[in-house]
Amino acid sequence: MLAACLGAVPLLAPWPAQAQATFVQSPYKNPKVLFDFYLDNPAKMGAALYWLRSFVNPLTEAPYSFFNDDMSVIVLLHGTELVTVAKKNEAKYEEVVQRMRYYAGQGVKFKVCGLALKDFGYTLADMQPFIEVTPSAMTELVHWQNQGYGLITPVVTDKRFSIEEIR
Repeated sequence: MLAACLGAVPLLAPWPAQAQATFVQSPYKNPKVLFDFYLDNPAKMGAALYWLRSFVNPLTEAPYSFFNDDMSVIVLLHGTELVTVAKKNEAKYEEVVQRMRYYAGQGVKFKVCGLALKDFGYTLADMQPFIEVTPSAMTELVHWQNQGYGLITPVVTDKRFSIEEIR
């Protein structure tokens, strides 16, 4: 029986030779996205912002060259990363604050959950000027998804292996 099955499938069927992968230029139009940041360690904020970079940078470069009017990007903070946008912690988180300022200047909106703000003991005056405080992260998540925004929740894990080790 096995021989009959194997006879039906050519064992050494060559795959079509292809020199390399194919690049596809997807026809993106007016993307709307909500990034949901809920991190267990504020030190992971830098890695989470790479998710934002991976979305924004390709869309602001040729051939798309989107600007504020062409796309809408919101980043919602409601985990431990909230401490990175407190003015008193700016020196400690200087690199990520500078990156957030840069993206805010590009039109990305950074929002903080008002409930989490209170839980952390902060007030509006404690936040960076590019931050908008909303009533609740949960209501924001529902609201923006109801407006057609795609939801991206970065997964930031602890790095165990270098790229060289797993390549």
